[in-house]
Amino acid sequence: MVTTAPSPTTRPSMRWRVVDIVVASVLGVAGGLVFTLWNLVYSPLTAPIEAVLPGLQALVYAVWLFPAVLVGLIVRKPGAALYGELVAAAVSALLGGFWGWTALAWGLVQGLGAEIVFAILLYRAWGLVPAIVAGVGAGVGLTIMDLTFYYAAARPEFMVVYAVSAMLSGAVIAGLGSWLIVRGLARTGALSRFAAGREFALQSEREATSADEAVEHRSTS
Repeated sequence: MVTTAPSPTTRPSMRWRVVDIVVASVLGVAGGLVFTLWNLVYSPLTAPIEAVLPGLQALVYAVWLFPAVLVGLIVRKPGAALYGELVAAAVSALLGGFWGWTALAWGLVQGLGAEIVFAILLYRAWGLVPAIVAGVGAGVGLTIMDLTFYYAAARPEFMVVYAVSAMLSGAVIAGLGSWLIVRGLARTGALSRFAAGREFALQSEREATSADEAVEHRSTS
């Protein structure tokens, strides 16, 4: 039987597969474990940063955001970013996180921040720039929640510093960081069941072909 590869212009399926659910869940649980460890150390680690300029501590808060972007980039289905962040928040709560089940509220809003970006892009753009913008979106979600429930009475200049720091953190840690993780996983072949892995394999094949052609051209010239 002869099979043909799907056209690159064909819109990918938006339906979740079993493998999507499994991998998204595993990544979400892993994110929850990272959250749990980060909850134990973030306060002493960020105290020196906060001492330099109050609000600047949010520069490292995107550790709480990366599951949204990472799961979104790998699974590439509607709701993936939100699902990944919610699972991570739930695991953190189950493991006795300081904020308990209120972490789900933060997970919801932060996950929506990234999810909205992917939705605006019609779930068809997954490069570095979309990853960074999704990280910023998650950072906006974190900013909204923290400034509403923790720092509502703070001075305006603190809020500005905090918001900018959170969004910058989202761009670098959650956005760029997740994009690099996806590339690293794709390089190992772990994402062969996903478009992210197949795209990386195709790109590597093209680069290898171009290199071979360049060598052949030099040898014949």
